[in-house]
Order: sequence, then C-alpha cells, then structure tokens
Amino acid sequence: MNRREPDSERALRLLIVSQYFWPENFRINDLSAELVRRGHEVTVLTGKPNYPEGYIFPAYRADPAAFDRFGDVPVIRVPVIPRGQSSLWLMLNYLSFAISASLVGTWKLRGRPFDAIFVFQTSPITAALPAALLRRLKRAPMLMWILDLWPDTLSAIGVVKSPRLLSAVGRLVRFVYAQCDRILVQSRAFEPKVARLAGGAGKIRYFPGWAEAIFDTGSAAPVEAAPELAPYADDFKILFAGNIGEAQDFPAILDAADALRDTPGVRWLVVGDGRAAPQVREEIRRRGLTDRVVLLGRYPLERMPSFFAGADALLVTLRNEPVWSMTIPGKVQSYLAAGKPLLTMLDGEGARVIKEAGAGLVAPAGDGPALAAQARRLMEMDGEQRASMGRNGRRYGLQEFGRQHMVDALVSWIDECRVGKKSMDVPTATRS
Repeated sequence: MNRREPDSERALRLLIVSQYFWPENFRINDLSAELVRRGHEVTVLTGKPNYPEGYIFPAYRADPAAFDRFGDVPVIRVPVIPRGQSSLWLMLNYLSFAISASLVGTWKLRGRPFDAIFVFQTSPITAALPAALLRRLKRAPMLMWILDLWPDTLSAIGVVKSPRLLSAVGRLVRFVYAQCDRILVQSRAFEPKVARLAGGAGKIRYFPGWAEAIFDTGSAAPVEAAPELAPYADDFKILFAGNIGEAQDFPAILDAADALRDTPGVRWLVVGDGRAAPQVREEIRRRGLTDRVVLLGRYPLERMPSFFAGADALLVTLRNEPVWSMTIPGKVQSYLAAGKPLLTMLDGEGARVIKEAGAGLVAPAGDGPALAAQARRLMEMDGEQRASMGRNGRRYGLQEFGRQHMVDALVSWIDECRVGKKSMDVPTATRS
C-alpha cells in the first residue's frame, strides 16, 4: 500500500470488525487499504481465515505470523470454529466468532483508543456483537455496513426454518441496529426493512459497493488473459467468479448449461469455491456436463482481472427469493469495471442495475431455460455489440459506484459520528 501522510486534524483511528478479512476475498480488504492510503490508522479484528472452503487456510496454519499485517493494517485474529460443510458447523462458526471476538478480541485491544468502530456485516449479524461491546468500552461510535439482510437471508438459504427462531433472530437484529450510530445499506431496497427494525430511517445511509482497486485499469496496457483459459481459446466462455453457495442457484445454472449442451462452442467456466462446490461437482458429473461446465478452482483476487479479460461474458446469478431481489451482488461492480458484457439471472435491484447500465442481458431469477436463451442471444451478437455492452457497464460503474466518492462519504459519516459522540460525552454543565 502507498501510504499518504495523515492530515493531523482529520486522521482517524478506526477499528474494523469483520468475521472475514484477507486472505479471504472481500471488499473490506480494499476499503481498509484505501483508508490507510488516505492517512487514517486502521486496525482489523477478525477470525482465522476459512472462507469459503470451510477449513483454516493451510498457508495460515503453516505461518500465522505472516498474516498479522495487511500492508500497514495490523490484523488482530481470534480463534474460530471453521465453517465446515454443514449448517450445524456454520452456526458454530458464527457463534464462535461472536464469543471469541468479544472475549479474546476485547482483551487484545485493551488500552487502545479508537475514534470509530466499523462493522462489515455480511452473514452473520452476530459478528456485530463484539463491536457493540467495544463501542461501550471504547466510547466510540459504531457504523455498520449491511450486505446481508437478516433474518431474511437465513430463511432464504434454508439455514433456519423455524418461525420462532427467525423471530428471535429478528429481536437480535433490532438490538444490534439500536447500537449503531450509522447503518449503511448496500441497496436502496434494503432501506424499508432496515428502517422498520431500526425504529426509523434517520441513521440509514446508502453505501453500495465498488470495484476493488485491482480492477482500476485506467489507461494501462490491456490485461493478458489467464493461461488457465488457454484450452478454451476457441470457445465462447461464460465465466462465473466467486462463491459457490446456495444463494447462487447453481442448479438453475446447470439447467441452462444442459439446455445448451448441443450448442457448439459454448463453455461455462467457474472460478471459485464454496460450501456447495462438492454437490455442484457431483451434479455436473451426473448430468454428463463435465465437458461443458468446468470448475477451475479458487484463485486470489489479484488474478481475477486476467480471468475476466479472457472471458466473453461474465455470469452473475441469485436464487429466486425476495431477499435476493433486494440485493446487488457484490461481484456486479467488479464485473462492470472489467468492461465485459454481463449475463445475469436476477430479479429486482441487480436486474435493474444491469438493464439501466445497458451492460448485458437479464433472465429472471431461477429460470435456467431463460438463462440459456439469453446466453445463446449473446453468443449470436457480433463482437461490437458485446463490446458496446462492456463499455456501457464500465461507464455506468464509474458514475454510480465510484470508489473515491463512496469512501469520501464514509469518512464524512465517521467524522459526523465522532464529533457527535464527543459532544454527547461532554458533561451537561460544560456544554455551550
């Protein structure tokens, strides 16, 4: 990271609480690096890396000390139970971080002051509990960035089915929201639900994702295609990158691949891993699609521009569930920055973005045959039509999801909360 000298009047001491952090691939890595580049002091409280495979990364087990810093960011890690491959292990993973970060994390951070605490809230909401405790101990404002809407997400992926338990999770969410000085939502469609649980919209702010710095190619030389794609050089390559999980609806993706099995020249390539990967691999074999759908495995974020460069279309999908229709998948911003046409199977906010941008073709969520039809349509377009979609997407991404603008807004919200918290801490008799 190229660290800039801090502005003494505006430099902030920030604690980021996130169950997931480098070497796991999440946008919080890019945000922490950008904040440090701007001169702020950032510390991260996180767990031991185990996402998405479900086991502690071998490189971390071999040399934990190598992961104690992310550039200029000190990383405080606490023990967690790995996610494993079942719902039970996943729940234990969620619970273990909440407890470990609250106890071990609080001890490791003793005596260290912070101007604000920032929570990166993908699943689970329980990851915010240590931050709520630290908010009280450190007397610092707490901001939370919501990327997964609980309890809706739990119901959508089938992890929790009991109405009584979902109601209990809803009460937990209300408690967490009450601790927040600002609640940041990645989609405007989140706002009504969050407002109901937060007791109003006053502290809610819209804060969508952006393309990580690695995708800021600008006027640089074109990125070379990943050598792993060389065997498919003559194919029309539809590339999916990211987590292989329940939310991504791989059964419907395989329905589309099945529908196009006799279409020459089309190849579905998957770069990533996740809890559903073993089942997806078995289903590919069962359907006889091993020559059409290729799981290439997991690669670091730094390699993604080369994979995107070698693709003809970038695939993003979400299951047909109300909560996912309110979501803009995190990979959309990175896909837009890549300047490639998008092939999507989405409803709601995600579909709106793609259509508004003119960046690709959209099939309804859960509709594999419609996805196949859109894939065929994209294949039959001439190269200039597809290139125009890519340019549209890049332009739209810069306008709507520019990182500089988003981080400027975040810093201003942190400053507002910090100043407000200080004024609240001043004894009443001394206030003007």
